[in-house]
Amino acid sequence: MNNKSRGYFYVAVQFLLIALLFTAPRQEDPYGPISEVIGLIGVAVIALGAIILVTSFVRLGKSLTANPVPKDDGVLVTTGLYARVRHPIYFGLLVLAFGVVLDAGWWPQFVIALMLYFLLNIKAQFEESLLIEKYPDYKAYALKTPRFFPRVG
Repeated sequence: MNNKSRGYFYVAVQFLLIALLFTAPRQEDPYGPISEVIGLIGVAVIALGAIILVTSFVRLGKSLTANPVPKDDGVLVTTGLYARVRHPIYFGLLVLAFGVVLDAGWWPQFVIALMLYFLLNIKAQFEESLLIEKYPDYKAYALKTPRFFPRVG
């Protein structure tokens, strides 16, 4: 399997997991009397994840692609959210998934979100191996910038 095909495989599984996350059955009253409050917090977290995603998409500009194989005419972006995390799109997806888990309850969304995390880790490792080949500065950037979750402080 070549890099492009492998990339499209990861993308297909990623979109499948995202679809399952939103369409899986929801728990009825998962948190007892505070379910409504936790649900509202979940919706706010989903909105935050969506904002992170859109901001990350815009910041990538012409380098944006769903496939983890870097575009031939792409450029390495290390500013904005990309100065805080190497993969803010994946971070946004994980924030969004956490919001869905909060809103919908723990099962089966929690398992799907966990699967999404593991897939994004595998996809990021693959993507980073290609970015190191394409951009000489990527290795130094990766050493100082966390993969998914920004450092606090």
